[in-house]
Amino acid sequence: MGRARRFQWPLLLLWAAAAGPGAGQEVQTENVTVAEGGVAEITCRLHQYDGSIVVIQNPARQTLFFNGTRALKDERFQLEEFSPRRVRIRLSDARLEDEGGYFCQLYTEDTHHQIATLTVLVAPENPIVEVREQAVEGGEVELSCLVPRSRPAAILRWYRDRKELKGVTSGQENGKVWSVASTVRFRVDRKDDGGIVTCEAQNQALPSGHSKQTQYVLDVQYSPTARIHASQAVVREGDTLVLTCAVTGNPRPNQIRWNRGNESLPERAEAVGETLTLPGLVSADNGTYTCEASNKHGHARALYVLVVYAPMTVRQEFWSGWALDQRFKYLERFKQDGKGFRSEVKEKRCAISVLWGMKLGEEADPGAVVEAQTSVPYAIVGGILALLVFLIICVLVGMVWCSVRQKGSYLTHEASGLDEQGEAREAFLNGSDGHKRKEEFFI
Repeated sequence: MGRARRFQWPLLLLWAAAAGPGAGQEVQTENVTVAEGGVAEITCRLHQYDGSIVVIQNPARQTLFFNGTRALKDERFQLEEFSPRRVRIRLSDARLEDEGGYFCQLYTEDTHHQIATLTVLVAPENPIVEVREQAVEGGEVELSCLVPRSRPAAILRWYRDRKELKGVTSGQENGKVWSVASTVRFRVDRKDDGGIVTCEAQNQALPSGHSKQTQYVLDVQYSPTARIHASQAVVREGDTLVLTCAVTGNPRPNQIRWNRGNESLPERAEAVGETLTLPGLVSADNGTYTCEASNKHGHARALYVLVVYAPMTVRQEFWSGWALDQRFKYLERFKQDGKGFRSEVKEKRCAISVLWGMKLGEEADPGAVVEAQTSVPYAIVGGILALLVFLIICVLVGMVWCSVRQKGSYLTHEASGLDEQGEAREAFLNGSDGHKRKEEFFI
């Protein structure tokens, strides 16, 4: 045993001398992916490091750091850590030209090195959406979406009203980046004017669930439509009527024309754009009024038949659904203007509205108002009394008729009884033979 130990130590020393310094040292790296403009960290892991020289080089084999000391004047590279276990550098504002293999070298008698591959991705920018030609109602529109720069190639999708549209996509590689385009076609109508179509671009350079989008507002041109709206439904002599021509169209008609059948407009008429004003109406203003509008896609016309009625003089309105057995409590709303005056008598459950029309220049007579207001309840009471008298007369006539009918029935019954008694007396006086003869006579 002692002899064996004597030979063991010299063998260990010979092995150590043969191995030399740096024996068993290793270096390890990891690949890194970063988006353009982002920050990347390149790490070299050291095993059994004994203080040997460590050198880090870029893909062009330019030395960035020599044993912890900056060798290349590029401030985007910073030494974050230098320890016996690892060397870590930080790259900010990553660019496509930074992409490639970064060398981690450990200089010993036997040089050890590993390569950390840096991959730079390019996120798509906001897509560029254009229309090939002007969209017209009933036709087709073609839209194009372009992402000029992305890596890897961007995936393009079309959406309209939250529904995906099927487009045709093509791509072209320009150096390290891709240019991707997509087109879509669909038919449009006037209701599609102002609608939104979205082009969406995605690739791995964007965070998960994120995308770049561009919205395009459809501009669909169509022929005009026209419709006339009147300021009031019923017009009378002396009223002022305003007609409005509601026009739609794309492009919007810039001129609207007013006409009255085959006649010219009244001299008092004022036509300004979409509005026609007819003051102081008279029956001679009756007729069919038209408004016309046009654009490069068509022509539209709307009609309005004007009928001017005679002025109203007296109108009474009785509101139904109210009880008439209550007292009138108050009088309200007395209005007077240039044409006439209006009074309204209201009760809790009954309302009566009376309108007196007056000629221009006449003065209102407040006494007439009071008289009309007080006479209305008496008229109602008088009507009720007349109805009661009529009902009483009907009842009396019915009673007399029933009495006469009963009396006539009684007299008829008495006459029938006397006839029967006479026949019985005759039979008794004439005996049975006579009775038989009478029976034969009746047969």
